[in-house]
Amino acid sequence: MRPVGVPSGQPERDTRARVARLILEHGPVTASTLGERVGLTPAAIRRHLDALLAEGMIEIRQARVPQSRRGRGRPAKWFAITDAGRSAFVHAYDDLATSALRFLAETAGDHAVAEFARRQIADLERRYRPVVQDAPPHQRVRTLAEALSGDGYAAAAAKAPQPGGGEQLCQHHCPVAHVAAEFPQLCEAETEAFSRLLGTPVQRLATIAHGDGICTTHVSSRSLCGTGEGGVRAAHAAPGGDTADAEASAGTHLTSDEESGGTSL
Repeated sequence: MRPVGVPSGQPERDTRARVARLILEHGPVTASTLGERVGLTPAAIRRHLDALLAEGMIEIRQARVPQSRRGRGRPAKWFAITDAGRSAFVHAYDDLATSALRFLAETAGDHAVAEFARRQIADLERRYRPVVQDAPPHQRVRTLAEALSGDGYAAAAAKAPQPGGGEQLCQHHCPVAHVAAEFPQLCEAETEAFSRLLGTPVQRLATIAHGDGICTTHVSSRSLCGTGEGGVRAAHAAPGGDTADAEASAGTHLTSDEESGGTSL
C-alpha cells in the first residue's frame, strides 16, 4: 500500500516536471526556495529532488560562502540542471530541422541558411519591438528578457560584471540549441535582432549551443557607445571573439530601421 500523503501517477510526474523547469529557469537554486515556489513541504520537495538526481536531470552544487560569513552547520546545497535535464526540454523536431538546414546549405549555400535564420527571427523582432521601445531605456534589457521568457527562453537581465558597465542578457533555455550547434547562423541572427531592439551594440559571450550552461549576451552601455534611437551595428562576435571585428563584420550587412524603413531581418 502506498504511504499516506505520497502521491503517485500523473500528478506526481507533473509536479516533478515543474520542479525541473524551475531549476532550469532559476537555477542554481536551493530546496527551500523551490519548495516555496511550488508550495511543497520540505519532505515533498526533497523527494522530487532525490528522484531528479537519480534520473540525472539535476546535480548538486555547493554554495561558495565567504570565510567571514560562514556559520555553523553544513553549507547550503544548490540544485542545477544537467545537460541531460536540459535535453529533456528540447523540441522533438531537432533532427528534422537539422536535416532541412543541411539540405538548404548543400543546395543553396551557407548564405541561404543565414537568410533563413534572419527571416525566422523577424517575427520575434516584430513582436518584441513595441514592448521594448515603450520601456524606458534603462529597463529595456529587462523588458526584452521578460518577453523572451514568455516564449520559453527562461531569460534574465543583470548588471555586467566586466569593467565599463553595460548589462548581461542571460537565456537559460534555448529551444533550438541542438540545431544551432551545427548552424551558428541561428545564434547570429538572434544576436543581431537583440542589437537592433536595444539600440546598442551587443556581444555574445557564451551559448548553450557551444556547450555553455547558458546563453550570455553582453549589452553595451548606451552612454558609452553614444548610440541613439536609430540603427546600430550589431557586435555579434562568437564566444572569445573580437568585438571590433564583429562590429565591422555586422556593419557590412545590417542596415538601420530608419534606412530600411523596417526590420532588416
